Amino acid sequence: MKVLISDPIAKEGIEILKNAGIEAVEKTGLSPEELAKVIPGFDGIIVRSATKVTKEVIEAGKDLKVIGRAGIGLDNIDRETAKTKNIKVVNTPTATSISVAELALGMMFGAARMVPQATASTKAGKWEKKKFKGFELYGKKLGIIGIGRIGTELAKRAKALGMEVMAYDPYVKTHEHAKIVDLDTLLKESDYISLHIPKTKETAHILNKTAFEKMKEGIVIINCARGGVVDEDSLYDAITSGKVRVAAMDVYEVEPAKEHKLFGLEQVIVTPHIGAQTAEGQKRAGTQIAELVRDALK
Repeated sequence: MKVLISDPIAKEGIEILKNAGIEAVEKTGLSPEELAKVIPGFDGIIVRSATKVTKEVIEAGKDLKVIGRAGIGLDNIDRETAKTKNIKVVNTPTATSISVAELALGMMFGAARMVPQATASTKAGKWEKKKFKGFELYGKKLGIIGIGRIGTELAKRAKALGMEVMAYDPYVKTHEHAKIVDLDTLLKESDYISLHIPKTKETAHILNKTAFEKMKEGIVIINCARGGVVDEDSLYDAITSGKVRVAAMDVYEVEPAKEHKLFGLEQVIVTPHIGAQTAEGQKRAGTQIAELVRDALK
């Protein structure tokens, strides 16, 4: 049996496959067209977020039995086509929850104390102490949109800092670490809003022009979830108007995002989709997905 590793995973995961007698072939950086040419003959494929497992790729994979996603979101996999072909799709929803939650929390600290901006200013030979007067997180209201695994990890950490935590999630009625509220309440009352939802038809542009109009002046927006859940044009307008004090983004509607009008705003903190990029998270994701793929094939 052969498994294609089309995005890098931890070496421990590859060893799990090899120890099970499965040939693990690493070919990364393939376009969907290239992948469609390579995939015939493979029994399984392991991807992260970069590889797009399209309908054409799945149909070309005549021997495919399992598609493994080392991570949470499955929006880069055509699950409907996989289902019609009776191909199992597995992922690792718990592997990087702490990693992403900690990045979101780090973004909140960075926004509150303007750490990236102050770093750039100081390195440029300036000493703008008064310019970078920040805010405490203590006592502020954090609104979490999507209180699943990652949202829960963030809520626990925010509560430990003395924040008041509320959450909007249509699938959750009560929660140990957050007060469940409707979306309008969250938008109107939050000092910080952090998104932790997949991009679906229901969540696309959940933060849009109308949503921003309902928020407090000086709101801070954190998006370490998925590009497209925030309307980036409306976010730009909300920042330039002063409604949004700081926006911190790890994900974008189009990735890789090497040029973006938001990047020109001092009030914007950006990272290149690194939410799951911790040594611990990647090791867990790699080993967990290897075990799931191994078990599916065996």
